[in-house]
Amino acid sequence: MAKFNVLVFPAGEQNSIELHDALCSCVNIKLYGASSVGLERHAPYVFENFISGLPHISESCFVERLNDVILEHDIDVIFPTHDTVALYFSGNTDLIKAKIVVTDKQTASICRDKKKTYEIFEKKEFTPKIYEAIESFPVFIKPRMGQGAVGTKLLKAMEQIPNDIDLSEYVICEYLPGEEYTVDCFTDRHGNLSYISPRSRQRLFAGISTAGRTEILTDEIKYIAESINKQLNFIGLWFFQIKKDNIGKFKLLEISTRTAGSMCLTRAKGINLPLLSVYAVMGYDVDTIPNSYVVSMDRAFISRYSINYEYDTVYLDFDDTLILNGKVNLKIIYFLFQCRNKNKNVILLTKHDKDINKSLDKYGINVGLFSKIIHLRISDDKSKFIADQSAIFIDNSFNERKEVYNVCNIPVFDVDTVEVLLDWRS
Repeated sequence: MAKFNVLVFPAGEQNSIELHDALCSCVNIKLYGASSVGLERHAPYVFENFISGLPHISESCFVERLNDVILEHDIDVIFPTHDTVALYFSGNTDLIKAKIVVTDKQTASICRDKKKTYEIFEKKEFTPKIYEAIESFPVFIKPRMGQGAVGTKLLKAMEQIPNDIDLSEYVICEYLPGEEYTVDCFTDRHGNLSYISPRSRQRLFAGISTAGRTEILTDEIKYIAESINKQLNFIGLWFFQIKKDNIGKFKLLEISTRTAGSMCLTRAKGINLPLLSVYAVMGYDVDTIPNSYVVSMDRAFISRYSINYEYDTVYLDFDDTLILNGKVNLKIIYFLFQCRNKNKNVILLTKHDKDINKSLDKYGINVGLFSKIIHLRISDDKSKFIADQSAIFIDNSFNERKEVYNVCNIPVFDVDTVEVLLDWRS
């Protein structure tokens, strides 16, 4: 498969960091971040290839300057990270000289405006009750074009209505007291909804989920996802949010066509939605291997994971895994020493075409980190050399992971997912 240059814009948001983490270790992706003047934020700290100083999308020179960046860096794909930016890009796809992970303009417009969202799904049972005016309490109001819970308010009495508020810019809906989920989705290049991943939002900070967990996909959630996908036109990743009413039925809160900051929970199960989206917009068909474990995440400005799977042995690939783009993969080296401290066996399972001991020495990697090194022929199936069922398998090759997963029935991890295995406790 070809190598793709991918640009994240704007790159200073929380969901930009998730895009970075999902794509920076993919062997066929060269990642760039870009931000407008004054909006760099955290981006220069995480993007090795960072471009600052782009105009704001409201400026007339934005498309011209963006196209200069695209041509200079040979950008193939752009990820917009804000709903307003996604809407802007959807209306200017013919002017921008790269593929964009975005819906068509009509779908983006509907997703950006909650009133339009509720109108198009008004006959669906999962749409909350919407009121033209406040006549009884409690009700919940939210900006038609807001995000991240900014400007939302629960009103329990008339005196709680702000005097300076223009309710025509808000949606007035029934109060939903129950559990809230975000549902990550992937629509392939043919319009088929091929993956749905619900996750609970157990703690929020400034509208961002700081604690959450993957949840079971129920028929109710699947129906909502399929109804949305049938009505609107998506390609690649998207998500929607739902909340239970007072009788325990899920109602739709909003739909978004951008990456969510906590899509890391779905990626932690082995489903890299940003990477799949790159492939989809570039015209490739894709497949997935969803691991069956439950993932919990707690965030203190970084993501940490735990999985309900115990293992004694790690089977690890060398090329494009332990060594990535001609450099030692630091996350895996961290993980190898973690395994050593916990007395876990690490077996290097490689089809390297040179003397593996000399290659390890070249990169300064001590053979003592491995309990065994198994050097295979290119035609060998790696599953035949996995003897321990209390094990995991790490390899950048999708076909190798799929073969091991199907034969050995153990969790498999791509390079980007190794962070799921890191234990930060000390």
